[in-house]
Amino acid sequence: GSPMPQKGGMPDFEAMGINLNVGFVLNIIPFLLGLLTIILLVKPLHNRSFQTVVNGGRKTRWGRVFMAALVWIVVSAVWMIYSLKSDPGNFRINNTSTSLIVLAILALTLIPFQAAFEEILFRGYLMQGFAVLARNRWIPIVVTSLLFGLMHGLNPEVQQYGFLTMMPQYIFFGLVFAVLTMFDDGIEMAIGAHAANNIFLSVLITHDDMALQTPALYEQVQIYPWKEFAGLVVMSVVFLVIMAIICRWKDIRKLYARIIVPVVAPEVSDAVDAG
Repeated sequence: GSPMPQKGGMPDFEAMGINLNVGFVLNIIPFLLGLLTIILLVKPLHNRSFQTVVNGGRKTRWGRVFMAALVWIVVSAVWMIYSLKSDPGNFRINNTSTSLIVLAILALTLIPFQAAFEEILFRGYLMQGFAVLARNRWIPIVVTSLLFGLMHGLNPEVQQYGFLTMMPQYIFFGLVFAVLTMFDDGIEMAIGAHAANNIFLSVLITHDDMALQTPALYEQVQIYPWKEFAGLVVMSVVFLVIMAIICRWKDIRKLYARIIVPVVAPEVSDAVDAG
């Protein structure tokens, strides 16, 4: 048999004659399975509830998820309007058919699971594990952000623009979500912002080297990775400042305070034994 057509490191569904929306769903399925796996394994492996991975065991703060998503969407929309105005020739209308509505519905229902999986794995599970081992906060932030970057190492963008060009973007993204998680003592905001970012991009902008190929509204003709990175930094700083104001975070020292591991928690020693 002939090898599967690929675009970057991803299967090229268009070349196989598969509808892009179907391809989009197929791309998300592994994340759903990953999420299920974590949910099922936390208890038997570490003798603790899945909820402890989310925010230390409290109720999930859904308001945090939606608030972060909304703020991220607003900041992204402002950036996109600026991009369209400053470089109109770089964007063409790509899709105005009903498949765009189908895509929007699929993105809104499926991408939150993908974002949740990545946040639960990196900013929940792994960050807590490294925090227990390192007994401080900045080591888990840095290590999980590097791992998060490396996880995206097979993305087609990396093959197109080079490892050293794209890695800072993914690692920086990881840092933003890690800092958010540390300040808010939970991953709800990170899930909201991460999902909002991926939904926004997949529905509104596509280009040839994107990891998730979708029938988006606009196609971006030319990518300038360092300009995109600068935009991401500005957006992220604005986003974090808005969140800090809304949540009244005042104490920046939280990021480098030592972590006191509670003696009462048997799951911590189990986690170290198992890990």
